[in-house]
Amino acid sequence: MPVEMPIRTERLVLRPFRAEDADALHAYQRREDVARYLYRPPLDREGCAKLIARSVESPEWGTTGADLWLAVCLRGQVIGETGLRLRSALAAQAEIGWVFAPEYAGHGYATEAARAVLAAAFGPLKVHRVYARLDADNKPSWRVCERLGMRREAYLVDSDVNPATGTWGSEYVYAMLAREFAG
Repeated sequence: MPVEMPIRTERLVLRPFRAEDADALHAYQRREDVARYLYRPPLDREGCAKLIARSVESPEWGTTGADLWLAVCLRGQVIGETGLRLRSALAAQAEIGWVFAPEYAGHGYATEAARAVLAAAFGPLKVHRVYARLDADNKPSWRVCERLGMRREAYLVDSDVNPATGTWGSEYVYAMLAREFAG
């Protein structure tokens, strides 16, 4: 990976997940109020452990499908996750995402972590375009995109079905080009 780990911000440390993080990941991934925006049911502890185990099997960066999935830590405690998935190696396009324990919402942690991931994407990872797809009802996440300076490019009406609820959801797509990133 061409990104030096861990990534440090003013208040946070972003690092690859480790097997011992399964309980911390499960603490928020098991919650219905978190999973509702992820278009899947909440995860059990075994599912969280499997996610962590699979993360080390990601293809090398530069290959379509490669992941940079990071634990977001505050004073040594995992409070969320953020990362990139390279959706097109040819077009150098990556999708950014984040999930945080709700008790850490409203403190700017998601924005701080995502800004650090954008810096890695547009710096050493040499990504041309980063985009985020998010539930249109997830106002905190689209506000993060706006604070980062991403532009809203699309509103996709009833674009996906939430398998946990069987209901349709609409999405916003936000994006930013490397030349637009201010750091």
